[in-house]
Formats: sequence, structure tokens, C-alpha cells
Amino acid sequence: MIITLATLLSHYRRHPGQLAMLLLGLWVASALWSSVQAINASARDSYARAEALFTTGLDRLERQDGEPPTREDFLRLRRQGLPVSPLLEGQIEVADGTRLTVIGIDPLTLPGDNAFAVAGSTAELGDFLIPPWRTRLAPDTLAALELDAAEAEGAEPRLPDGHQLPALRLSPSLPPDTLVMDIAAAARLLEVGETLSRLVTAPDALEAAPDGWRLTRAEALASPGQLTESFHLNLTALALLSLVVGLFIVQAALGLALEQRLGMLRTLRALGVAGRSLVGLLALELLLLGLLGALAGIVSGVWLARALLPDVAATLGSLYGEQVGTELRLPWHYWLGGLGVTFAGLLVAGSGVLWRAARLDILALGQAQAWRHRFRRQLRSMGLAGGTCALAGLGLWAWVASRPPGEGLLTGFGMLAMLLLASALFLPPLLAAMLAGLARLVRRRPLAQWALADLQLQLPRLALAMMALMIALSANLGVSSMVGGFRLTFLDWLDQRLVADLYLRPTPAQFESIDSWLSIRPEVAERLATRSSEARLIEVESDDTTRSLGLPVNLFGITPGEHLRPSWPLLDTLEGRQAAWQELSRGEAFINEQLAIGKGLSPGDRLTLSAPGGEERVRVIAIYPDYGNPRGEVLLATPRLAERFAAPPGSLGIVLRPGADGQRLGSELTARFDLGEDALQDQREVKRIATTIFERTFRITQALNALTLVVAALALLASLLAQARQRRRQLAPLWALGVPRLRLVTSQLAQLSGMALATALLAIPLGIAITAGLVKVINVAAFGWRLPLHLFPGDILLTLATAVIVALLAGAIPTVTLWRTPPRALLAEGEIT
Repeated sequence: MIITLATLLSHYRRHPGQLAMLLLGLWVASALWSSVQAINASARDSYARAEALFTTGLDRLERQDGEPPTREDFLRLRRQGLPVSPLLEGQIEVADGTRLTVIGIDPLTLPGDNAFAVAGSTAELGDFLIPPWRTRLAPDTLAALELDAAEAEGAEPRLPDGHQLPALRLSPSLPPDTLVMDIAAAARLLEVGETLSRLVTAPDALEAAPDGWRLTRAEALASPGQLTESFHLNLTALALLSLVVGLFIVQAALGLALEQRLGMLRTLRALGVAGRSLVGLLALELLLLGLLGALAGIVSGVWLARALLPDVAATLGSLYGEQVGTELRLPWHYWLGGLGVTFAGLLVAGSGVLWRAARLDILALGQAQAWRHRFRRQLRSMGLAGGTCALAGLGLWAWVASRPPGEGLLTGFGMLAMLLLASALFLPPLLAAMLAGLARLVRRRPLAQWALADLQLQLPRLALAMMALMIALSANLGVSSMVGGFRLTFLDWLDQRLVADLYLRPTPAQFESIDSWLSIRPEVAERLATRSSEARLIEVESDDTTRSLGLPVNLFGITPGEHLRPSWPLLDTLEGRQAAWQELSRGEAFINEQLAIGKGLSPGDRLTLSAPGGEERVRVIAIYPDYGNPRGEVLLATPRLAERFAAPPGSLGIVLRPGADGQRLGSELTARFDLGEDALQDQREVKRIATTIFERTFRITQALNALTLVVAALALLASLLAQARQRRRQLAPLWALGVPRLRLVTSQLAQLSGMALATALLAIPLGIAITAGLVKVINVAAFGWRLPLHLFPGDILLTLATAVIVALLAGAIPTVTLWRTPPRALLAEGEIT
């Protein structure tokens, strides 16, 4: 058996290019898959540590007047017997510019089942509580403090502002860039005096909020894992697509390698090697090659993940406000999972080759044409399989359409997968039919007829590469169209929403005085005040039916002024746009698209909301888009929100008269009311920040999309290089008959570019269908809101050009080799049988 295995492996010594293509396919497929899984594993580890933090697991108490609670408030509530605990949050900046979150706690009053209330030992609790205190931090926060693990324990680093941190103690369970210390130490470090950030209590420990306080239940605080699920699912889908495209390289290389070893297989069978043993040894060969490719891919994937993780962390921080570590923390099952997925993909890629080898008899093994004859039967099988996948995709689409809006994310991805698979399976029969039809049209042009016949002969080997190219092109077109449409819609939405020239966020105590001062300023045309709060959507009355929900929602108040109304987008109204704004001013409500889709609400429905004075009923007048908000939101006029829900003051938009000096007004505001640096922002700065967040959000998607296209180009290159020698044998007789080598070279490039162009033309409707699925199904299920369907002619033309360029680049190496081959060697190629 060892001798037989060595004989099989000797083929790659004579054909090292095929071995390189096999390992390349396994390497790139495993690398892209492994990198995304490493990113997801590291991010989920950060989520697990963040969710262990008390802010997402405890009920929250905040003052109704919007003022921050104080130490006196905490003591008064404790004297009333309420089990509340103080919490202080703030940020500090270290030497390298990183901003670290400082959290001050009182472990004696923090609920006992919380991870941070368990000290571990009396001595540790005493060190934490008693000056000079202790600072707990995760090991991956040390880099910001310019410390390593060996010198971190007990160190007291000094900050750029002169403050010194309490002695450090490592705590791996903490999220990154977070410092936890006693609340007294945090108050001194942040210089906030008696002020607290909020009061927290155990879930359901309070039946209702005390007078003058607002209670937010823990269940209303979405966890980062829930918010980011769709983001990671999209990354996983792109990685799986890259894995599939990479395995096309493997399939093409395996098919050619096995075809070139037919004589060897015939000889081994004639020498007495059993068919099952031969297939088993071929499978063992695949496992050995798979192990090499998978290990190389996993190592490369970790390197790629390290390069992409900072952008992922920045994206998640911008989108969801969640800190994700920039150092990989990979569990043991990640490595086994990477090997398992690669081996499973290799088994799928090689199963067809092994099956054909097992089914052919000894005589057929010696006939290379036996493999080509079977390709016609494969075309029929591909057509049937493609039809089956298409029917499965239609079934999944019907199931998603029957489900309530906002559900069916995994099913939606399954529908797109069936669409891609069906299109890939239909591609070879369509190309074969196209070539046969063209051959009948060029009967009087011998060279063109030969070129088409030659393409028909190459189709069994090129089919897999063209399938990979079509999948990559269509996915690239779909994702780029979705991102481009999102960008266009998002920027237009920003222009509609940000109508004020300046945005001011004063403290609640200053709000009324600043508003009064601005009301008499001649350069101010309008003031657009906002407020926000939270409530529970108790029930919905719709068409004489009442549904109980108990859903936590955001409440947001706007000032429906003359500058805001024309630009605020509305998707659906009860009695028209003008009537909707009039009803909003009278106290009725708009709801965002997320709430409407998620709970099946429409204009005319009546909502019952919890309020400090009991319950409030409002009628839904309109639905508006609210891109990027993961929660349902009810919109009211600011005066009504303050009156009925005791919402504290929020921001203040300042619309200036034409020709007014906004910079001068901002300087006077800052000086008169002693505002902080971040309290006043220019509209252009707000747009810049929002646009930066958007660009960062899709940077990872665009990078993986580009890498997938590169893998498809490698698949085509692998197929062409693997059959380059045999192609020279077929071209040698034509050269001997007097066809110039330049004509042969241009004919070969025309063949490849024409085939790629036909594939790209078929990929365009598939890409449009993918775009529709992404914006109409995936986006709704993942985020709860729809996007308009945008098609970009430039992207379509770029897809066509990319296909042709990829084909020309892939054919360049074999073409250059043909051009440089001496006439004697070219004739010798033709003599080889």
C-alpha cells in the first residue's frame, strides 16, 4: 500500500504546478474562512466579557429631570430601604491617545450574583475598597498603558494629566479598554465630586420607580451579542462564499490530475491493486494534501484576522458602541473547526472525482475520452440539479414571504445560497448550448469553427472555473450595489435630517436659560429642541383587535418647525404628509420603520404606552425611516413628550438666518455658558462623523468581497495553467498547417475573454437578483428596515470589464509560454501522444 501511495504521489513530482494549484486552492479557501471565524470568535469573546459587565444585567435608575444622580440621592434611597447601588462612568486619555472607560462601583451594594460583586477573598475586597485602592483591567488593555503582563501586576502608571492610577490587578473577564475601581477612586480620578452616572439594582428588585426617578429594566437594554448578530452573519456568509469559490480551484485541479493519471491507474489495476484500495489511497492523498493546505490556511487566516480586526473593532464601536479587543483570543475549538470545515469542503470537492474513478472499468481508465463522454451526461444532471435548487429557493422565498416582517434571516441566506447554486449549475449547460449555436453560424470560417470546437473540448475543465467566476462576479455586483445604495440613501437621509446649522447639547440645568437667550438673538431663525426617554409599549389596538406586547421602546421628541417638516422623510402616512405633521403637533405619534416592520404596525393603529402618571394612548399617524437604529422608536412633538412623559431636555438645533455668522454665535455661546468642547457641533462636522462611521462599517465587507474576486481569478488561472501543456499539443498542428503564432495567441485570448464575457453577462441578472434579496429580505430580517433598490450602470460595466480583464490575465502566462516556445519544441509537443 505504501508503494502504491508513493506511486500516486509521484505524479506531483512530475507536475509540480498541479500540486501548487491544489494547495493554493485549499490555502486561500481555508485562509479567508479562518480569518472571519477568528474575527468572530474574538469579537464574541469581547461580547461575553462585556455582557458580564453589570450595565447590561441590572435595572437602571435615572432622574426624570435629566440631572445626574448624586451621592446624596443614593444615600436617601438606601435609607428608604431601596436596594440600589451607585455607578460612576467616565473616560480618560492615555499617552498614546487611546480613551479608556473608567467604571467606579461599590461592591458592597452591587447585587451579589454579579461577577464584580464577588471579590474572591476578604483581603482582595479590602485592597479594592481601602485606599490606595486597586484597578482591575483586562490583559489586552495593557498595551494602551505601555505595559506588559510581567510588570503589570501592582504597577501604578501615571496618566498624561498627572493623575496616578491605583495599583493594577489583571482580570481576564473584563472587556477591553475598561478600568474598574472603587467608586471613591473613580470620583477622584475623574474629578466629578459627588456626581454619579446612574443607580442600578438587581433585575425586578423594584416594582416601580421612586417618585422623581425613571426605571429602565434590564431586558430593555439590548446586549451587544444580539445587536451584532447580523453583522457577523454577513461576514460568515462572505467567508463561506470565498470557501466555496476556493474549492472550485481544488475541484478543477483534482479533475485534471486524475485524468492525467489514467494510464497509471490502469497499470496499478492490472498489477492487482483492488479498486476499493485505489480509491481509498486517493482519498488518503486528499487528506494529506488537505492537512497541508488547511494548516497553511489557518496560519494565514490568523494573520489576516490580525490585520482586519482593528477595522472590525472600530466598526462595531461606531455602530453599536461596543468595545472589541484588537488582539485575537481564539478558543481551542477554533482550530479544530477550521480543519473540519476545510476537510469537509475538500471531501465535497473530491467526491465527484473519486466517484468517477470508482465507476470506470479498467479499459475505460485508459481512455481519456471516457471522461469527456461523461460530461454530456453531467450537463443533463447539472440542469436537473439546478432546477431542484431553483425550486428549493422559490420554496424558501415563499416561506420568508409568509413570515412576519423582520424574521427569517437564516432562511433568507438559504434562499440566496440556492439562487447562487442553481445559477452555477445552469451555467455549463447554457455555455455548451451557446457554443453549439455559434458553431452552426460560423461553418464557413474554419479557424472560428475550430476555436468554438476547441472551447467545447475545454468546457469540462473550464466549467468549474467559470462557475466560480460567475458566483464571485454576481456576489461582487450584489454587495457593491447594496453598499452603494445604502451610501446614497444614508447620505440623502443625513441631508434631510440635519437641517440645523449648529447642534448644541447643554446640561439639563442650562437648557432653559440657553433656549431663552437664543430666542432673542437676531441671527437665529429657529430653534429645534429634542428630548428623549424610554417607555413600554403595553398594547396595540388595530382594526377592533387588541394585542398585548410589553415591548420596551425609545421615545424621541422633535420640534416640527418650518425648516424640519419639508425635509423629514415619511414612508407612509394616514391622511397625507401635511395632515400628519398637524396631528403630530396635536400630540399624536410617528413610529420608525423598525417598529412598524417588527410588530406589523401601520398608520391608524393606537398605542398604549407606559408613562410616569400611568398610561398614555397615542395614534400612529406616519412611519419614518430610521437607518441604523436597532430599536423601535415612537416620535412625538417635543412639548408633548415633556408634558406627558416627563422627558428631560436633550439637544438643541439652531437654524441660522441667511448670512448669519455661526462661528461667532458659537463662540459667544461657549463663553457665556461655559460649555465644554464637545457641547456644540457644526452640521458639517456631524455629517463628517456620520459618513466616517458608514465608510468604516463597510470596509470589511468590501475587503472580503475583493478577496473573493481574487480567488475566482485564481480558479481560472489554475485551470488554464493545469492544462497549458495539453493546449500546446492541440495548437501545434495548426501552427504546422501555417497559422501564424500571433494568430494562435490572439485566438486563444479571444476564446477566454469571450467565454468570460458570456459568463459576466449571465452574472449581471444574478447580481441584480442578489441585490434585491439583500435589500428586500436580508436587510429587513437583520436590521428591521428596508433600503431602496439602487442599480448602478457603472458597477455593471465594471463587472463586465473585470470578467474580461481576469480572463486575459489568467490566460497571459500560458499565452506568453506559447509565444516563447521554439518551433522545434512546438512540433515536438504535437508528436507526444
